[in-house]
Amino acid sequence: MACALVSWTAGAVPVVFTADDARTAYEAAGAFVKECTPRHAGTLRGRLAANWLLDRASWCGADASLDPFRDETPLGERPFCNVVIEFPGTKTNNHWIVIMSHFDTPSTAKQPCPGANDGASTCGLLIALADAINRTGPHPDNIALVWTDGEECFKAYGPNDGFHGSRHLVDQFRQKKRSVKTAICLDMLGDKDLHVIVPGNSTAILKKLAKQAAEKAGLKDLLKIDESLVVTDDHSAFLSAGCPAINFIDFDYGPGNAWWHTPEDTMDKISEKSLLSSGRLVAAFLNILLYGK
Repeated sequence: MACALVSWTAGAVPVVFTADDARTAYEAAGAFVKECTPRHAGTLRGRLAANWLLDRASWCGADASLDPFRDETPLGERPFCNVVIEFPGTKTNNHWIVIMSHFDTPSTAKQPCPGANDGASTCGLLIALADAINRTGPHPDNIALVWTDGEECFKAYGPNDGFHGSRHLVDQFRQKKRSVKTAICLDMLGDKDLHVIVPGNSTAILKKLAKQAAEKAGLKDLLKIDESLVVTDDHSAFLSAGCPAINFIDFDYGPGNAWWHTPEDTMDKISEKSLLSSGRLVAAFLNILLYGK
């Protein structure tokens, strides 16, 4: 798998994320939590969640598909299933922008976790982004939106525990000889008290572009680049493969992050307003990657 440097293309129509898109994201997240909880990786409920996302993601008119696979875990081999929408670009190159959100809930939690913010909020955000990308496209570069399975660990994060979907995605891009221009991981971006962090273990040039995107979207105060923070997330598999990658995350959920991986991770903690801000930030970042503006 090749990994491309960021390049610019003039012309065409930028992606616009609207208040209607934020409503779509919020309603999709709420329905997902209601109809697909729990959704632990490697279980029938997890596969049902993938099918739900496949159906809902297809509403934008683009072709969505399931990518089932098996992988070793501390509990033995388990089935997983990513959900993928691909938007072919207009340029005659093989450059891809990948935007990811995981959809599984943590099986290690002591009590059932609805995963409204940690998973569902950004799954809904990807659904709304699919609508926004489809209605403004086609765009210069190829774009893949991927709902990843198996981000959560079964026992403790390690080489064969956690991030199964993103590691499989990297393997798929390698096998197809696709060039990854940028991999973008979205996580926990629906919190009513939203503070978006880009951790230090993101590609340097992408951190600069994230700051530019926040300024262009009028969200400068929303975003912080925290060089001291290292977050292992779905972007990590792409970093390990030598590809440009970035993580947008709000890892401060409730007092002392108290609602993370608990029964308190419910829809009353997230808002359309936060999803609108997150969507506008991601759209601005995507437009810089696509058009340099």
